[in-house]
Amino acid sequence: MQPNRFSDFAKEQSRLDGDKVKLKDILNQEITVTGYKVKKSNYTKTSGEQYLTLQFEINGEKKIFFTGSGVLIEQIERYADKIPFITTVIKIDKYYTFS
Repeated sequence: MQPNRFSDFAKEQSRLDGDKVKLKDILNQEITVTGYKVKKSNYTKTSGEQYLTLQFEINGEKKIFFTGSGVLIEQIERYADKIPFITTVIKIDKYYTFS
C-alpha cells in the first residue's frame, strides 16, 4: 500500500503575498479580494484583539494590507466562501466597510 502524501490531506493556508499598501491608499477604489488571514494581534492598545491581512488585486497587481478593523474582519469571515469577489473599501465616520 502506497503511503499518503502530505499535500493530499493537509489544508495549510498558503502565505499571502503581494506588495504591502496602506488601507487609506486604496479607499474608494475597486479591488478584487483574493485571500485573507485573521490572526491575534500583539498590539492591542488601539486595535482589537485581532488583525486582518487582506490580499487583493488592483490594476492587475497583487497587493496586501493590514487592519484591525472589526467591521472588515466580521465581513470577510462572513463572506469568505464568496472569495474571489470585487468590492470597494470605504470609510464611514470612524470605521471601514466593504461596499
